Amino acid sequence: MLEETSSLASLRSKLPPAPFALIGRSRSDEDQFVTVLHSQGYDSGTVSITIDGLSLDDPSLLGHLTRLPRASEADVEVKADKGPLFTLGQVNISGLPPGFTPQPGIKSGDTATAAPILAAAAKLTSQLRNAGYAFAKVSPPYAVADTIRHRLNVTFSVTPGPRVDIGPIGFAGLKRTDPDFLRRHIALRQGQLYSDTALSDARDSLLGLGVFSSVSPVPADQATNGQVPVTFHVVEQKRHAVSLSGAYATDTGFTIGTSWEDRNLFRHAETLTISMAANGLGGTGTTAPGYDLKGVFAKPDYYAPGQTLSLSAEALKESLNAYDRKGFILGASLSRPVTSHTTITYGPSFTSEKVDQEGVSRTYVLLQFPVSFSWNTANSLLEPTRGQNIALGITPTYPAVGKHSRPFVIMQGSGSTYLSVEPGGYGVVAVHGVVASIQGTSQFNVPPDQRLYAGGSGTVRGYAYQTVGPLFADDNPEGGLAMDAINFEFRQHVTKSIGVVPFIDAGQVSAGSAPFHGKLRVGAGLGLRYYTSIGPIRADIAFPLKRTPGSDSFALYLGLGEAF
Repeated sequence: MLEETSSLASLRSKLPPAPFALIGRSRSDEDQFVTVLHSQGYDSGTVSITIDGLSLDDPSLLGHLTRLPRASEADVEVKADKGPLFTLGQVNISGLPPGFTPQPGIKSGDTATAAPILAAAAKLTSQLRNAGYAFAKVSPPYAVADTIRHRLNVTFSVTPGPRVDIGPIGFAGLKRTDPDFLRRHIALRQGQLYSDTALSDARDSLLGLGVFSSVSPVPADQATNGQVPVTFHVVEQKRHAVSLSGAYATDTGFTIGTSWEDRNLFRHAETLTISMAANGLGGTGTTAPGYDLKGVFAKPDYYAPGQTLSLSAEALKESLNAYDRKGFILGASLSRPVTSHTTITYGPSFTSEKVDQEGVSRTYVLLQFPVSFSWNTANSLLEPTRGQNIALGITPTYPAVGKHSRPFVIMQGSGSTYLSVEPGGYGVVAVHGVVASIQGTSQFNVPPDQRLYAGGSGTVRGYAYQTVGPLFADDNPEGGLAMDAINFEFRQHVTKSIGVVPFIDAGQVSAGSAPFHGKLRVGAGLGLRYYTSIGPIRADIAFPLKRTPGSDSFALYLGLGEAF
Protein backbone atom coordinates (compact mmCIF):
# COMPACT_ATOMS: atom_id res chain seq x y z
CA MET A 1 0.00 0.00 0.00
CA LEU A 2 2.89 2.36 0.68
CA GLU A 3 4.28 1.81 -2.78
CA GLU A 4 0.88 2.12 -4.46
CA THR A 5 0.25 5.51 -2.81
CA SER A 6 3.75 6.87 -3.34
CA SER A 7 4.29 9.74 -5.78
CA LEU A 8 8.03 9.05 -5.55
CA ALA A 9 7.42 5.56 -6.96
CA SER A 10 4.73 6.42 -9.53
CA LEU A 11 6.61 9.42 -10.98
CA ARG A 12 10.14 8.00 -10.75
CA SER A 13 10.47 7.28 -14.47
CA LYS A 14 7.74 9.55 -15.80
CA LEU A 15 8.82 12.96 -14.53
CA PRO A 16 12.41 13.27 -13.21
CA PRO A 17 12.33 16.03 -10.56
CA ALA A 18 14.55 18.98 -9.84
CA PRO A 19 16.20 18.89 -6.35
CA PHE A 20 13.54 21.06 -4.68
CA ALA A 21 10.73 19.03 -6.28
CA LEU A 22 12.30 15.76 -5.08
CA ILE A 23 12.32 17.03 -1.51
CA GLY A 24 8.68 18.15 -1.93
CA ARG A 25 7.59 14.74 -3.19
CA SER A 26 9.38 13.08 -0.29
CA ARG A 27 7.66 15.31 2.30
CA SER A 28 4.29 14.62 0.66
CA ASP A 29 4.93 10.89 0.70
CA GLU A 30 6.02 10.99 4.34
CA ASP A 31 2.66 12.47 5.36
CA GLN A 32 0.79 10.07 3.05
CA PHE A 33 2.59 7.02 4.45
CA VAL A 34 1.60 7.94 8.00
CA THR A 35 -2.03 8.14 6.83
CA VAL A 36 -1.68 4.68 5.28
CA LEU A 37 -0.32 3.23 8.54
CA HIS A 38 -3.14 4.79 10.54
CA SER A 39 -5.73 3.46 8.07
CA GLN A 40 -4.50 -0.08 8.76
CA GLY A 41 -4.70 0.29 12.52
CA TYR A 42 -1.10 1.33 13.25
CA ASP A 43 -2.04 4.62 14.88
CA SER A 44 1.35 5.22 16.49
CA GLY A 45 3.29 4.29 13.36
CA THR A 46 5.96 6.59 12.00
CA VAL A 47 7.77 6.98 8.69
CA SER A 48 11.13 8.55 7.91
CA ILE A 49 12.57 9.26 4.47
CA THR A 50 16.21 9.98 3.68
CA ILE A 51 17.82 11.10 0.41
CA ASP A 52 21.41 9.93 -0.01
CA GLY A 53 21.45 9.31 3.73
CA LEU A 54 20.35 12.88 4.62
CA SER A 55 17.05 13.51 6.41
CA LEU A 56 14.50 15.81 4.83
CA ASP A 57 15.08 18.37 7.61
CA ASP A 58 18.86 18.46 7.06
CA PRO A 59 19.73 22.04 5.93
CA SER A 60 22.50 20.71 3.69
CA LEU A 61 20.17 18.42 1.64
CA LEU A 62 19.16 20.99 -0.99
CA GLY A 63 22.75 22.06 -1.60
CA HIS A 64 23.86 18.42 -1.85
CA LEU A 65 21.26 17.66 -4.54
CA THR A 66 22.04 20.85 -6.44
CA ARG A 67 25.73 19.91 -6.69
CA LEU A 68 25.04 16.44 -8.11
CA PRO A 69 25.93 15.92 -11.80
CA ARG A 70 22.93 16.27 -14.11
CA ALA A 71 22.80 12.59 -15.13
CA SER A 72 23.27 11.17 -11.64
CA GLU A 73 20.62 9.56 -9.42
CA ALA A 74 19.74 10.08 -5.78
CA ASP A 75 18.98 7.15 -3.47
CA VAL A 76 15.73 7.59 -1.56
CA GLU A 77 15.13 5.28 1.41
CA VAL A 78 11.78 4.88 3.18
CA LYS A 79 11.73 3.40 6.68
CA ALA A 80 8.35 2.62 8.20
CA ASP A 81 7.93 1.76 11.87
CA LYS A 82 4.41 0.35 12.16
CA GLY A 83 4.37 0.18 15.94
CA PRO A 84 1.69 -1.82 17.75
CA LEU A 85 -1.62 -2.68 16.11
CA PHE A 86 -4.50 -0.74 17.65
CA THR A 87 -7.94 -2.16 18.37
CA LEU A 88 -11.25 -0.39 18.90
CA GLY A 89 -11.98 0.62 22.46
CA GLN A 90 -15.23 2.40 23.16
CA VAL A 91 -17.71 2.87 20.30
CA ASN A 92 -20.06 5.64 21.42
CA ILE A 93 -23.15 6.75 19.50
CA SER A 94 -24.92 9.79 20.92
CA GLY A 95 -28.29 11.28 19.96
CA LEU A 96 -30.07 8.06 18.95
CA PRO A 97 -33.89 8.16 18.99
CA PRO A 98 -35.59 6.14 21.75
CA GLY A 99 -36.02 2.44 20.98
CA PHE A 100 -33.62 2.44 18.04
CA THR A 101 -30.95 -0.29 18.10
CA PRO A 102 -27.94 0.67 15.97
CA GLN A 103 -25.84 -1.80 14.02
CA PRO A 104 -22.76 0.19 12.93
CA GLY A 105 -20.80 -2.86 11.79
CA ILE A 106 -17.95 -2.23 14.24
CA LYS A 107 -17.48 -3.18 17.88
CA SER A 108 -14.98 -2.96 20.69
CA GLY A 109 -12.04 -5.28 20.10
CA ASP A 110 -12.07 -5.03 16.30
CA THR A 111 -8.87 -4.01 14.55
CA ALA A 112 -8.92 -0.23 14.22
CA THR A 113 -8.75 -0.09 10.42
CA ALA A 114 -10.15 3.09 8.89
CA ALA A 115 -12.50 1.69 6.23
CA PRO A 116 -15.11 0.05 8.52
CA ILE A 117 -14.98 3.01 10.93
CA LEU A 118 -15.70 5.47 8.14
CA ALA A 119 -18.36 3.16 6.68
CA ALA A 120 -20.14 2.97 10.02
CA ALA A 121 -21.45 6.52 9.64
CA ALA A 122 -23.06 5.66 6.29
CA LYS A 123 -24.50 2.42 7.73
CA LEU A 124 -26.05 4.27 10.66
CA THR A 125 -27.53 6.89 8.32
CA SER A 126 -29.04 4.19 6.11
CA GLN A 127 -30.48 2.31 9.10
CA LEU A 128 -32.09 5.44 10.49
CA ARG A 129 -33.60 6.42 7.15
CA ASN A 130 -34.95 2.92 6.66
CA ALA A 131 -36.60 3.24 10.08
CA GLY A 132 -38.53 6.35 9.08
CA TYR A 133 -36.01 9.07 9.95
CA ALA A 134 -35.80 10.55 6.45
CA PHE A 135 -33.65 13.52 7.49
CA ALA A 136 -31.24 11.70 9.80
CA LYS A 137 -27.62 12.86 9.80
CA VAL A 138 -24.59 11.17 11.35
CA SER A 139 -21.40 13.11 11.90
CA PRO A 140 -18.00 11.78 10.73
CA PRO A 141 -16.37 9.65 13.44
CA TYR A 142 -14.42 11.47 16.14
CA ALA A 143 -11.50 9.22 17.09
CA VAL A 144 -9.11 9.50 20.04
CA ALA A 145 -6.06 7.22 20.24
CA ASP A 146 -5.05 5.75 23.60
CA THR A 147 -1.33 5.23 22.96
CA ILE A 148 -0.81 3.44 26.28
CA ARG A 149 -3.46 0.75 25.80
CA HIS A 150 -3.17 0.82 22.02
CA ARG A 151 -6.86 1.48 21.58
CA LEU A 152 -8.87 3.84 19.44
CA ASN A 153 -12.05 5.26 20.98
CA VAL A 154 -14.63 6.39 18.43
CA THR A 155 -17.69 8.61 18.83
CA PHE A 156 -20.56 9.23 16.39
CA SER A 157 -23.09 12.04 16.85
CA VAL A 158 -26.57 11.45 15.48
CA THR A 159 -29.20 14.05 14.58
CA PRO A 160 -32.22 11.85 13.77
CA GLY A 161 -34.84 14.47 12.93
CA PRO A 162 -38.55 13.55 12.99
CA ARG A 163 -39.90 10.11 12.14
CA VAL A 164 -42.10 10.48 9.05
CA ASP A 165 -44.23 8.60 6.52
CA ILE A 166 -44.30 8.56 2.74
CA GLY A 167 -46.36 11.47 1.43
CA PRO A 168 -48.01 12.10 -1.94
CA ILE A 169 -46.26 10.30 -4.82
CA GLY A 170 -45.69 12.22 -8.04
CA PHE A 171 -43.87 11.82 -11.34
CA ALA A 172 -41.85 14.30 -13.37
CA GLY A 173 -40.81 13.78 -16.98
CA LEU A 174 -43.74 11.62 -18.15
CA LYS A 175 -44.71 12.04 -21.79
CA ARG A 176 -46.99 9.10 -22.54
CA THR A 177 -47.22 6.78 -19.54
CA ASP A 178 -50.25 6.97 -17.24
CA PRO A 179 -49.12 8.13 -13.75
CA ASP A 180 -52.02 6.36 -12.03
CA PHE A 181 -50.82 3.06 -13.52
CA LEU A 182 -47.32 3.73 -12.18
CA ARG A 183 -48.65 4.45 -8.69
CA ARG A 184 -50.49 1.13 -8.71
CA HIS A 185 -47.44 -0.68 -10.08
CA ILE A 186 -44.94 0.29 -7.40
CA ALA A 187 -45.10 -1.23 -3.91
CA LEU A 188 -45.07 2.24 -2.36
CA ARG A 189 -48.11 3.83 -0.77
CA GLN A 190 -48.81 7.17 0.82
CA GLY A 191 -48.92 6.78 4.60
CA GLN A 192 -46.41 3.93 4.94
CA LEU A 193 -43.31 4.47 7.04
CA TYR A 194 -40.54 6.24 5.17
CA SER A 195 -37.70 3.98 3.94
CA ASP A 196 -34.83 4.54 1.52
CA THR A 197 -34.99 0.83 0.65
CA ALA A 198 -38.66 1.15 -0.28
CA LEU A 199 -37.80 4.04 -2.60
CA SER A 200 -34.99 2.01 -4.18
CA ASP A 201 -37.30 -0.99 -4.72
CA ALA A 202 -39.88 1.28 -6.34
CA ARG A 203 -37.22 2.70 -8.66
CA ASP A 204 -36.11 -0.79 -9.70
CA SER A 205 -39.72 -1.79 -10.27
CA LEU A 206 -40.26 1.17 -12.60
CA LEU A 207 -37.06 0.43 -14.51
CA GLY A 208 -38.21 -3.17 -14.91
CA LEU A 209 -41.19 -2.03 -16.99
CA GLY A 210 -38.80 -1.29 -19.88
CA VAL A 211 -40.39 2.12 -20.50
CA PHE A 212 -37.80 4.32 -18.78
CA SER A 213 -34.08 4.80 -19.38
CA SER A 214 -33.59 6.38 -15.94
CA VAL A 215 -35.59 6.76 -12.73
CA SER A 216 -34.58 8.87 -9.72
CA PRO A 217 -36.74 9.08 -6.57
CA VAL A 218 -36.40 12.53 -4.96
CA PRO A 219 -37.97 13.06 -1.51
CA ALA A 220 -38.93 16.59 -0.45
CA ASP A 221 -36.55 18.59 1.75
CA GLN A 222 -39.02 18.71 4.61
CA ALA A 223 -42.11 16.93 5.89
CA THR A 224 -45.66 18.26 5.76
CA ASN A 225 -48.02 16.99 8.45
CA GLY A 226 -45.60 14.11 9.20
CA GLN A 227 -45.32 13.01 5.57
CA VAL A 228 -42.56 13.45 2.98
CA PRO A 229 -43.76 13.91 -0.62
CA VAL A 230 -41.75 11.85 -3.13
CA THR A 231 -41.30 12.69 -6.80
CA PHE A 232 -39.91 10.18 -9.28
CA HIS A 233 -37.95 11.96 -12.00
CA VAL A 234 -38.07 9.74 -15.09
CA VAL A 235 -36.75 9.77 -18.63
CA GLU A 236 -38.86 7.75 -21.06
CA GLN A 237 -37.12 5.63 -23.66
CA LYS A 238 -38.01 6.05 -27.30
CA ARG A 239 -41.33 4.34 -27.79
CA HIS A 240 -40.25 2.18 -30.74
CA ALA A 241 -37.14 0.03 -31.20
CA VAL A 242 -35.76 -2.10 -34.01
CA SER A 243 -33.27 -4.91 -33.40
CA LEU A 244 -31.15 -7.13 -35.61
CA SER A 245 -29.76 -10.55 -34.71
CA GLY A 246 -27.63 -13.19 -36.34
CA ALA A 247 -25.96 -16.49 -35.54
CA TYR A 248 -24.12 -19.24 -37.38
CA ALA A 249 -23.46 -22.92 -36.77
CA THR A 250 -22.12 -25.46 -39.22
CA ASP A 251 -25.12 -27.74 -38.60
CA THR A 252 -28.03 -25.27 -38.49
CA GLY A 253 -26.44 -22.72 -40.82
CA PHE A 254 -27.13 -19.00 -40.66
CA THR A 255 -30.02 -17.50 -38.72
CA ILE A 256 -30.80 -13.86 -39.44
CA GLY A 257 -33.58 -11.99 -37.69
CA THR A 258 -35.10 -8.59 -37.06
CA SER A 259 -37.79 -7.31 -34.73
CA TRP A 260 -39.88 -4.18 -34.17
CA GLU A 261 -41.15 -3.26 -30.73
CA ASP A 262 -43.62 -0.79 -29.29
CA ARG A 263 -42.66 -0.35 -25.63
CA ASN A 264 -45.76 1.49 -24.42
CA LEU A 265 -48.69 0.58 -26.63
CA PHE A 266 -51.65 1.75 -24.49
CA ARG A 267 -49.82 3.98 -21.95
CA HIS A 268 -49.62 1.18 -19.37
CA ALA A 269 -46.20 -0.24 -20.40
CA GLU A 270 -47.74 -2.84 -22.73
CA THR A 271 -45.30 -4.14 -25.34
CA LEU A 272 -45.97 -5.39 -28.84
CA THR A 273 -43.07 -7.19 -30.53
CA ILE A 274 -43.16 -8.37 -34.13
CA SER A 275 -40.19 -10.46 -35.22
CA MET A 276 -39.10 -12.13 -38.44
CA ALA A 277 -36.25 -14.59 -38.87
CA ALA A 278 -34.82 -16.64 -41.70
CA ASN A 279 -33.16 -19.88 -40.59
CA GLY A 280 -31.58 -23.02 -41.96
CA LEU A 281 -29.43 -21.12 -44.42
CA GLY A 282 -26.68 -23.50 -45.52
CA GLY A 283 -26.39 -25.85 -42.54
CA THR A 284 -25.46 -29.54 -42.71
CA GLY A 285 -28.40 -30.38 -40.43
CA THR A 286 -30.97 -28.60 -42.61
CA THR A 287 -32.39 -29.40 -46.03
CA ALA A 288 -33.89 -26.03 -47.06
CA PRO A 289 -34.25 -22.46 -45.74
CA GLY A 290 -37.07 -21.76 -43.31
CA TYR A 291 -38.75 -18.82 -41.60
CA ASP A 292 -40.22 -17.81 -38.25
CA LEU A 293 -42.78 -14.98 -38.04
CA LYS A 294 -43.99 -14.09 -34.56
CA GLY A 295 -46.00 -11.45 -32.77
CA VAL A 296 -46.11 -11.13 -28.96
CA PHE A 297 -48.26 -8.78 -26.88
CA ALA A 298 -47.40 -8.44 -23.16
CA LYS A 299 -49.43 -6.58 -20.55
CA PRO A 300 -47.85 -6.09 -17.11
CA ASP A 301 -49.82 -6.08 -13.84
CA TYR A 302 -52.68 -8.02 -15.38
CA TYR A 303 -55.27 -8.29 -12.57
CA ALA A 304 -52.45 -8.58 -10.01
CA PRO A 305 -49.25 -6.64 -9.30
CA GLY A 306 -46.29 -8.26 -11.03
CA GLN A 307 -48.43 -10.62 -13.11
CA THR A 308 -47.88 -10.39 -16.88
CA LEU A 309 -50.27 -11.55 -19.59
CA SER A 310 -48.64 -12.64 -22.85
CA LEU A 311 -50.48 -13.37 -26.10
CA SER A 312 -48.56 -14.77 -29.07
CA ALA A 313 -49.11 -15.86 -32.64
CA GLU A 314 -46.41 -17.61 -34.68
CA ALA A 315 -46.08 -19.01 -38.19
CA LEU A 316 -43.00 -21.08 -38.97
CA LYS A 317 -41.40 -23.36 -41.49
CA GLU A 318 -38.30 -25.48 -40.89
CA SER A 319 -36.66 -28.15 -42.98
CA LEU A 320 -34.33 -30.35 -40.96
CA ASN A 321 -32.74 -33.70 -41.56
CA ALA A 322 -35.08 -35.10 -38.90
CA TYR A 323 -38.33 -33.69 -40.35
CA ASP A 324 -39.96 -30.92 -42.37
CA ARG A 325 -42.46 -28.81 -40.49
CA LYS A 326 -44.87 -26.05 -41.36
CA GLY A 327 -47.25 -24.80 -38.71
CA PHE A 328 -49.16 -22.09 -36.87
CA ILE A 329 -49.11 -21.62 -33.08
CA LEU A 330 -51.33 -19.54 -30.83
CA GLY A 331 -50.50 -19.10 -27.16
CA ALA A 332 -51.59 -17.28 -24.01
CA SER A 333 -49.79 -17.32 -20.70
CA LEU A 334 -49.68 -15.70 -17.30
CA SER A 335 -46.33 -15.16 -15.62
CA ARG A 336 -46.07 -14.08 -12.02
CA PRO A 337 -43.25 -13.83 -9.49
CA VAL A 338 -43.45 -16.04 -6.43
CA THR A 339 -40.39 -14.52 -4.77
CA SER A 340 -37.69 -12.11 -5.97
CA HIS A 341 -35.91 -15.01 -7.70
CA THR A 342 -38.73 -17.39 -8.63
CA THR A 343 -41.38 -17.17 -11.33
CA ILE A 344 -44.23 -19.43 -12.39
CA THR A 345 -45.66 -19.32 -15.92
CA TYR A 346 -48.71 -21.17 -17.22
CA GLY A 347 -51.28 -20.98 -19.99
CA PRO A 348 -52.78 -22.80 -22.99
CA SER A 349 -51.42 -23.07 -26.51
CA PHE A 350 -52.86 -24.31 -29.80
CA THR A 351 -50.73 -25.79 -32.60
CA SER A 352 -51.83 -26.69 -36.12
CA GLU A 353 -49.03 -28.14 -38.23
CA LYS A 354 -48.05 -30.43 -41.06
CA VAL A 355 -44.96 -32.55 -40.47
CA ASP A 356 -43.14 -34.75 -42.99
CA GLN A 357 -40.77 -37.46 -41.76
CA GLU A 358 -39.25 -40.27 -43.80
CA GLY A 359 -41.70 -39.72 -46.65
CA VAL A 360 -44.78 -39.79 -44.39
CA SER A 361 -46.82 -36.57 -44.11
CA ARG A 362 -49.19 -36.02 -41.21
CA THR A 363 -51.29 -33.17 -39.92
CA TYR A 364 -51.37 -32.53 -36.18
CA VAL A 365 -53.61 -30.34 -34.06
CA LEU A 366 -52.28 -30.11 -30.50
CA LEU A 367 -53.83 -28.57 -27.42
CA GLN A 368 -51.21 -27.98 -24.74
CA PHE A 369 -51.07 -26.41 -21.30
CA PRO A 370 -47.44 -25.83 -20.33
CA VAL A 371 -46.59 -24.95 -16.74
CA SER A 372 -43.07 -23.87 -15.85
CA PHE A 373 -41.25 -22.83 -12.70
CA SER A 374 -37.95 -20.94 -12.72
CA TRP A 375 -35.49 -19.98 -10.00
CA ASN A 376 -32.74 -17.59 -11.08
CA THR A 377 -29.99 -16.03 -8.98
CA ALA A 378 -27.48 -15.57 -11.82
CA ASN A 379 -26.00 -12.08 -11.92
CA SER A 380 -26.21 -11.60 -15.70
CA LEU A 381 -28.22 -12.81 -18.67
CA LEU A 382 -25.44 -12.82 -21.29
CA GLU A 383 -22.34 -13.26 -19.10
CA PRO A 384 -23.14 -14.82 -15.70
CA THR A 385 -20.23 -15.24 -13.28
CA ARG A 386 -22.06 -16.45 -10.16
CA GLY A 387 -25.42 -17.83 -9.11
CA GLN A 388 -27.77 -20.55 -10.31
CA ASN A 389 -30.58 -20.85 -12.84
CA ILE A 390 -33.06 -23.72 -12.52
CA ALA A 391 -36.15 -24.34 -14.67
CA LEU A 392 -38.78 -27.06 -14.35
CA GLY A 393 -41.56 -27.58 -16.86
CA ILE A 394 -44.46 -29.92 -17.54
CA THR A 395 -46.59 -29.80 -20.70
CA PRO A 396 -49.75 -31.92 -20.85
CA THR A 397 -50.59 -32.41 -24.54
CA TYR A 398 -53.83 -33.53 -26.14
CA PRO A 399 -53.78 -34.42 -29.88
CA ALA A 400 -57.16 -33.24 -31.20
CA VAL A 401 -56.80 -34.94 -34.62
CA GLY A 402 -56.14 -38.64 -35.25
CA LYS A 403 -58.15 -41.50 -33.79
CA HIS A 404 -55.06 -43.43 -32.73
CA SER A 405 -53.43 -40.45 -31.00
CA ARG A 406 -53.11 -40.55 -27.23
CA PRO A 407 -52.50 -37.71 -24.78
CA PHE A 408 -48.96 -37.43 -23.47
CA VAL A 409 -46.97 -35.30 -21.04
CA ILE A 410 -43.59 -33.67 -21.70
CA MET A 411 -41.49 -33.15 -18.56
CA GLN A 412 -38.20 -31.31 -18.53
CA GLY A 413 -35.81 -29.93 -15.94
CA SER A 414 -32.68 -27.90 -16.55
CA GLY A 415 -30.17 -26.11 -14.37
CA SER A 416 -27.01 -24.05 -14.59
CA THR A 417 -24.54 -23.02 -11.91
CA TYR A 418 -21.70 -20.52 -12.11
CA LEU A 419 -18.72 -20.42 -9.75
CA SER A 420 -16.23 -17.57 -9.95
CA VAL A 421 -12.72 -18.85 -9.13
CA GLU A 422 -10.86 -15.60 -9.84
CA PRO A 423 -11.56 -12.04 -8.66
CA GLY A 424 -13.83 -9.99 -10.90
CA GLY A 425 -15.21 -13.04 -12.69
CA TYR A 426 -12.00 -13.47 -14.70
CA GLY A 427 -12.20 -17.22 -14.23
CA VAL A 428 -15.59 -18.96 -14.05
CA VAL A 429 -16.53 -22.63 -13.87
CA ALA A 430 -19.93 -23.09 -15.54
CA VAL A 431 -22.02 -26.28 -15.49
CA HIS A 432 -25.34 -26.90 -17.24
CA GLY A 433 -27.55 -29.97 -17.25
CA VAL A 434 -30.91 -31.01 -18.72
CA VAL A 435 -33.13 -34.06 -18.23
CA ALA A 436 -36.39 -34.65 -20.13
CA SER A 437 -38.96 -37.40 -20.57
CA ILE A 438 -42.22 -37.91 -22.47
CA GLN A 439 -44.80 -40.08 -20.73
CA GLY A 440 -48.12 -41.54 -21.83
CA THR A 441 -47.59 -42.89 -25.33
CA SER A 442 -45.11 -44.61 -27.64
CA GLN A 443 -42.27 -43.02 -29.60
CA PHE A 444 -43.94 -42.68 -32.98
CA ASN A 445 -47.31 -41.59 -31.58
CA VAL A 446 -45.59 -38.35 -30.54
CA PRO A 447 -45.33 -35.80 -33.38
CA PRO A 448 -41.74 -35.63 -34.65
CA ASP A 449 -41.28 -31.98 -33.62
CA GLN A 450 -42.40 -32.78 -30.06
CA ARG A 451 -39.92 -35.62 -29.57
CA LEU A 452 -36.62 -35.12 -27.80
CA TYR A 453 -33.33 -34.62 -29.63
CA ALA A 454 -29.71 -33.89 -28.74
CA GLY A 455 -26.66 -32.77 -30.67
CA GLY A 456 -25.74 -29.24 -31.63
CA SER A 457 -25.18 -25.96 -29.81
CA GLY A 458 -27.86 -26.47 -27.16
CA THR A 459 -26.80 -29.92 -25.93
CA VAL A 460 -23.74 -31.80 -27.27
CA ARG A 461 -21.53 -29.58 -29.38
CA GLY A 462 -19.48 -31.27 -32.09
CA TYR A 463 -22.34 -33.51 -33.22
CA ALA A 464 -24.66 -32.37 -35.99
CA TYR A 465 -28.02 -30.99 -34.93
CA GLN A 466 -30.36 -33.69 -33.55
CA THR A 467 -28.04 -36.61 -34.48
CA VAL A 468 -27.42 -37.85 -30.92
CA GLY A 469 -29.94 -40.64 -30.35
CA PRO A 470 -31.77 -43.30 -32.39
CA LEU A 471 -31.49 -43.02 -36.18
CA PHE A 472 -33.54 -44.34 -39.10
CA ALA A 473 -31.97 -46.70 -41.63
CA ASP A 474 -30.96 -43.68 -43.75
CA ASP A 475 -29.19 -42.15 -40.69
CA ASN A 476 -31.77 -39.40 -40.21
CA PRO A 477 -32.73 -38.69 -36.55
CA GLU A 478 -35.81 -40.42 -35.13
CA GLY A 479 -36.22 -38.41 -31.94
CA GLY A 480 -36.84 -40.10 -28.62
CA LEU A 481 -38.92 -40.06 -25.47
CA ALA A 482 -36.05 -39.35 -23.05
CA MET A 483 -33.00 -37.15 -23.17
CA ASP A 484 -30.24 -36.04 -20.82
CA ALA A 485 -27.17 -33.86 -21.36
CA ILE A 486 -24.51 -32.07 -19.33
CA ASN A 487 -22.07 -29.30 -20.25
CA PHE A 488 -18.87 -28.17 -18.50
CA GLU A 489 -17.04 -24.93 -19.34
CA PHE A 490 -14.12 -23.01 -17.87
CA ARG A 491 -14.47 -19.36 -18.90
CA GLN A 492 -11.09 -17.66 -18.59
CA HIS A 493 -10.33 -14.01 -19.35
CA VAL A 494 -6.93 -13.57 -21.00
CA THR A 495 -7.34 -9.80 -21.12
CA LYS A 496 -10.25 -7.54 -20.28
CA SER A 497 -11.63 -8.00 -23.80
CA ILE A 498 -10.43 -11.49 -24.81
CA GLY A 499 -11.20 -14.87 -23.25
CA VAL A 500 -10.85 -18.57 -23.94
CA VAL A 501 -13.31 -21.31 -22.96
CA PRO A 502 -12.36 -25.00 -22.99
CA PHE A 503 -15.48 -27.17 -22.73
CA ILE A 504 -16.78 -30.72 -22.78
CA ASP A 505 -20.37 -31.88 -23.41
CA ALA A 506 -22.07 -35.25 -23.05
CA GLY A 507 -25.59 -36.46 -23.74
CA GLN A 508 -27.87 -39.26 -24.88
CA VAL A 509 -31.37 -39.85 -26.26
CA SER A 510 -33.39 -43.06 -25.99
CA ALA A 511 -36.56 -44.37 -27.67
CA GLY A 512 -37.96 -45.29 -24.26
CA SER A 513 -39.25 -42.79 -21.72
CA ALA A 514 -36.56 -43.44 -19.06
CA PRO A 515 -33.66 -40.93 -19.04
CA PHE A 516 -29.99 -41.98 -18.71
CA HIS A 517 -30.34 -44.72 -21.30
CA GLY A 518 -29.03 -44.86 -24.84
CA LYS A 519 -25.63 -44.34 -26.44
CA LEU A 520 -23.70 -41.67 -24.60
CA ARG A 521 -22.02 -39.18 -26.94
CA VAL A 522 -19.23 -36.83 -25.86
CA GLY A 523 -17.95 -33.71 -27.58
CA ALA A 524 -15.12 -31.37 -26.58
CA GLY A 525 -13.67 -28.16 -27.88
CA LEU A 526 -12.37 -24.66 -27.32
CA GLY A 527 -14.12 -21.32 -27.49
CA LEU A 528 -12.96 -17.78 -28.07
CA ARG A 529 -14.71 -14.80 -26.51
CA TYR A 530 -14.61 -11.11 -27.34
CA TYR A 531 -16.22 -9.20 -24.49
CA THR A 532 -18.30 -6.15 -25.41
CA SER A 533 -20.58 -3.81 -23.48
CA ILE A 534 -23.64 -5.78 -24.63
CA GLY A 535 -22.21 -9.23 -23.91
CA PRO A 536 -19.56 -11.62 -25.19
CA ILE A 537 -19.30 -12.51 -28.86
CA ARG A 538 -18.89 -16.29 -28.90
CA ALA A 539 -17.01 -18.56 -31.30
CA ASP A 540 -16.83 -22.26 -30.36
CA ILE A 541 -15.16 -25.08 -32.29
CA ALA A 542 -16.13 -28.56 -31.12
CA PHE A 543 -15.09 -32.08 -32.03
CA PRO A 544 -17.12 -35.30 -31.59
CA LEU A 545 -15.06 -37.88 -29.71
CA LYS A 546 -16.80 -40.58 -31.76
CA ARG A 547 -18.37 -39.49 -35.02
CA THR A 548 -21.92 -40.52 -35.85
CA PRO A 549 -23.59 -40.62 -39.28
CA GLY A 550 -24.36 -37.08 -40.34
CA SER A 551 -21.70 -35.48 -38.12
CA ASP A 552 -18.58 -33.84 -39.54
CA SER A 553 -15.14 -34.00 -37.98
CA PHE A 554 -15.81 -30.66 -36.25
CA ALA A 555 -18.53 -28.04 -35.79
CA LEU A 556 -18.33 -24.25 -35.47
CA TYR A 557 -20.78 -22.07 -33.54
CA LEU A 558 -20.95 -18.24 -33.63
CA GLY A 559 -23.31 -16.09 -31.60
CA LEU A 560 -23.83 -13.44 -28.91
CA GLY A 561 -23.77 -14.43 -25.25
CA GLU A 562 -22.48 -17.53 -23.53
CA ALA A 563 -23.66 -21.00 -24.56
CA PHE A 564 -25.66 -21.21 -21.30
